[in-house]
Amino acid sequence: MTQWEQLQQLDSTYLQRVDELYNREVFPMDVRHYLAHWIESQDWERAAQDLSLASILFQVLLENLDNQHSRFVQEGESFLLQRNFRRFKTTFQSYQEQPCYLASTIKWFLDKEREILGSAMLAEQVKMLQVQQNSMESENQRHIDKKIANLRSQVQEMEHYVKCLEEQQDEFDFKYKTHMMEGNTNEKEKNEEMKLLQELLNRLDASRKILLGKMGQFLDSAEELLNTLVGEELAEWRRRQQRACIGAPEIVCLNQLENWFTVEADCLFQLRKFLRKVEELFGKVTYEGDPFKPQKPILQKRVDSLLVTLLKSAFVVESQPTMPQGKGPQVLRTNVQFSVKTRLLVKVPELNHVMKVTVMIDRDAPQVKGYRRFNVLGNNSKALNMAECTSGGMVADFRHLTLKEQKCGGGGKGINDGSLSVTEELHIISFETMFEWLGLSVKLETSTLPVVIISNSSQQQSGWASVLWFNMLCSDPKNVAFFASSPVATWPQLAEMLSWQFLSTTKRGLKSDQLNMIAQKLFGKQQNYDNCKIPWAKFSKENVQNGSFSFWAWIDGILMLVKNYLENLWNDGCI
Repeated sequence: MTQWEQLQQLDSTYLQRVDELYNREVFPMDVRHYLAHWIESQDWERAAQDLSLASILFQVLLENLDNQHSRFVQEGESFLLQRNFRRFKTTFQSYQEQPCYLASTIKWFLDKEREILGSAMLAEQVKMLQVQQNSMESENQRHIDKKIANLRSQVQEMEHYVKCLEEQQDEFDFKYKTHMMEGNTNEKEKNEEMKLLQELLNRLDASRKILLGKMGQFLDSAEELLNTLVGEELAEWRRRQQRACIGAPEIVCLNQLENWFTVEADCLFQLRKFLRKVEELFGKVTYEGDPFKPQKPILQKRVDSLLVTLLKSAFVVESQPTMPQGKGPQVLRTNVQFSVKTRLLVKVPELNHVMKVTVMIDRDAPQVKGYRRFNVLGNNSKALNMAECTSGGMVADFRHLTLKEQKCGGGGKGINDGSLSVTEELHIISFETMFEWLGLSVKLETSTLPVVIISNSSQQQSGWASVLWFNMLCSDPKNVAFFASSPVATWPQLAEMLSWQFLSTTKRGLKSDQLNMIAQKLFGKQQNYDNCKIPWAKFSKENVQNGSFSFWAWIDGILMLVKNYLENLWNDGCI
C-alpha cells in the first residue's frame, strides 16, 4: 500500500491536515494523487542534492503529466481535470532552472505526510491506553452539549413568550383606545371599564416582569457557557496547538469549538432581536412603574458585553506560520514565503467574503536596542471566506507572505547587539478585522505564537531549538522577552519533548532505555532523573563535554541520521 493510500484511510481529523498541507499551489493534490506510485518510488532526497538526477526526474515528471492528460482525454474524464493538468505542467516548467529546489519541495511534502501518519498512529495508541481520559473528555463534551441544548430551549421559550406578550399588549391597547374614544358618561360603566383596564394592565405588567426574568436567566446561562468555552475549552485548545507545533500528537481540529461558539452567538443575537421587540412594545405602551424602562438598558448592556467577549475570543490563528521546507512552524526566514491561517469560530454565512483581515508584525515591539524590525510583504489583506475550509468555516488563509528586514537609520540592516542571539529574539505576527452585523460593530484581533526570524538556512537548527524550548515551557503566548530569563526544564518535560521529535519525524518515539541513555549523558549516572533540571544554555548554546557541538545539535544530528538512512529500521523497533 502506498503512503498516499494510507493517508486516504485516516479519519476526518487527519484528512483535514492533509487538505491543509496541499491547500497551496506549490504541489497540487491532483498531481500527488494521480502520480502517487511514481512519486513515492523516486529518491527525492538524493535528487535535492544531485543536479543531474534532479534534471532527469524533472523531465520525467513533465512526461508523466502529459501522459496523464492524454489518459483523461481518451477516457473522457472531466474537462476540468484536463485543463488543470495542462496548467500544472506550466507551473512545474518554472522549475526548469531549479530542479533541485523542486525535488526538495516534493521531499518536504512527503516528509509532512509521514508526520501526519505518525501522529495518527500514535493517537490511536494513546486512545487505547487512555480510555479513562477520553471518557472524561466525552463527559465534558456532553456537559457542554447539555448547556447548548438548554440555551436553545430558553431562546425558543422566550420567542413564544414575546409573541404572547405582544398579543396581550395589543388587547390592552385596543380596549384602552376604545374606552378613550367612546367617552362613556355613565359613571358606573366607566368605573367597570377602568377596573377591567387596570386588571389587563396588571397582567401586562406581570408578563413583562416574567419576560425580563427569563431574559436574565438566559444571560446567566449564556455567561456560564461562555466562561466554559473561552476559559476552559479554547484555552485548552491553545495549549494543545502549542504542543502540536513541536510534534505532540494532539488533536487540534476546531470544528467542535466552532459549532459551540456559533450556537451561542446565534442565541445571543436572538436575544438582541427580542430586546428590539421590547423597545418597540415599550414605545407603544408604557406606564408608571413600567419594568421595561430600567431593565431593558441593563439587559442590552449585558448581552452586548457577552457577544463582544465571545466574538473577540472566536478570532484565532488556526495554523501557525510555516515555511514550506522549514523544520517546523514558527521558524521563518527573510525573503522566503510562508503561510498562516486565521479562523473566526462564529460562522455567519452573510459575512462570507465581507470581513477583511489585515496582517502586521510586532505591533507592540519591545523597546530594546538592536531589536530587529520587519515588514510583511505579499498580499497582507484577505477576506474571511468559507471556500478555503473543508468544513465550511470562515478562514483567511495567507499562503504567500514574506518578511523583509527594515534598514536602520544608519543605512545598514538592524543588528541585535543585545545579550540575545538572533534565534532568541521573538516576534509576533498579528491580525485585525472588523465584525459588523445586525447593528453590532466589534474590532477583532488575534496573533500567532512567537516566531523566530532567521536570514540564513544555517540558523534553522538553532531557531527550531528556541521554538521547542518556548512551546515546552511558556504558557504566555505574548512573552517575547522569554529568553531574557528563560526557565529551566525538568527532565520529564525534556524527555517528552525529545520523544515527540522522533515521533513526528518517523513513526516511533524514544524508548525508555534510549531516554535513560540521554539522561545519563546529560546528568551522569543516577538512580532517578525526575528531579534533574537543564537550563536553556546547556540545551542549545553550550558545547557538550569533549565536543564542539551543543546537546540539541547532537540530538538533531541523530534525528536526521535516523530519518535519512535508518527510518525503516527505526520504525520496526530494530534500533
